[in-house]
Amino acid sequence: HCGTLIDGIGDTPRKEMTVIVDGEKIVGVQPGYLAPAAGDKVIDLKSATVTPGWIDCHVHISSEQSPQRYTDGFFLNPADYALRATGYAKKTLLAGFTTVRDAGSAHGLNLSFRKAAAAGWIESPRIYAAGGVATTGGHGDGTNGYNDQLQQLLAPTQTNIANGPDEIRRVVRQRYKDGADVIKIAATGGVLSLSKSGDAPLFTVDELKTVVETARDYGLKVMAHAHGNEGMKRAVLAGVASIEHGTYMSDEVIALMKERGTYYVPTISAGRFVAEKSKIDGYFPPIVRPKAAAIGPLIQATFQRAYEAGVKIAFGTDQGVAPHGDNAQEFVFMVEAGMPPMAALKSATIEAAKLLGAEKELGSIEPGKFADLVAVPGEILADIKLVSQVSFVMKNGTVFKQP
Repeated sequence: HCGTLIDGIGDTPRKEMTVIVDGEKIVGVQPGYLAPAAGDKVIDLKSATVTPGWIDCHVHISSEQSPQRYTDGFFLNPADYALRATGYAKKTLLAGFTTVRDAGSAHGLNLSFRKAAAAGWIESPRIYAAGGVATTGGHGDGTNGYNDQLQQLLAPTQTNIANGPDEIRRVVRQRYKDGADVIKIAATGGVLSLSKSGDAPLFTVDELKTVVETARDYGLKVMAHAHGNEGMKRAVLAGVASIEHGTYMSDEVIALMKERGTYYVPTISAGRFVAEKSKIDGYFPPIVRPKAAAIGPLIQATFQRAYEAGVKIAFGTDQGVAPHGDNAQEFVFMVEAGMPPMAALKSATIEAAKLLGAEKELGSIEPGKFADLVAVPGEILADIKLVSQVSFVMKNGTVFKQP
């Protein structure tokens, strides 16, 4: 029984509605508070706003930023990362995010988390797992900044590194073999990697076309981390499905994204987090700090320009930079930048589902879709900050949080 229902499809909320769930699926959405049949269980959300479960299209469940992040790998085993991250997954689910797209992790942990979440071994959002492809020395090369001996020692473990079309084709195929749901590339430099440039283009035009064409052959989309404009432009022209971060996005790239239907996943949360932490001595390594200070503060303004121009927006935070469980702050930042609350909610429901290619199963409250429901007390469209007060979470028809 929903006091206010936002179904993810219409632009007008509906009052006094009943959603009927049987097993994992929604089987009915009807006006009024229907009386239960024998054996039915009633969940009273008459004083709440109910929405589809939220989708975060850019997280890293297996890690979380801290001053120790750059040395953890010398002391923690893959099992340590996995066990620690079960807490991150639970926080994310209880914050209202029933589905996430994990944009990459060491040791293939996002694939293992996907399996664990699907099997019910852990309390976690449903996970779409990315498989990474990066270039030597680029964002995604885990040996950046290490001494020569360590680089040589760890080189064989860098299975995501590829240079030139032939190597890239092989690595994309390996990611498919691994079971990735999407291919993730670092089209430009990044903020948190131990390399100097945060915006240099990292793939040639031919390399990017090879990534997209090979992924497409296997039914996979490509998501492109990109801060710099040139690398972003090349990625859009090559046919990637989404641009992540997009800091230095030009008007030319905005026009290309509109023309080609490329989604923008803004990750304002990560930008604001790194900008703030860059002010703290010792929080970031010296090579990272100036990038965080320069790039972080710009993302919210880029989002505003892209939204006002009509670029398609899918919700994404890059949590694992900012703390897991704080994902919903992204809604507040988006509304601050001029996006109406309803549009922000749609970016995390039906629009995110479209980007994932899962709109037939997720993203709206309709019969036949998975019973992923989130509720907050009060009227969320009147006060978007209520997103931080999630009182009810259902995923696949199972209640994980209730008043």
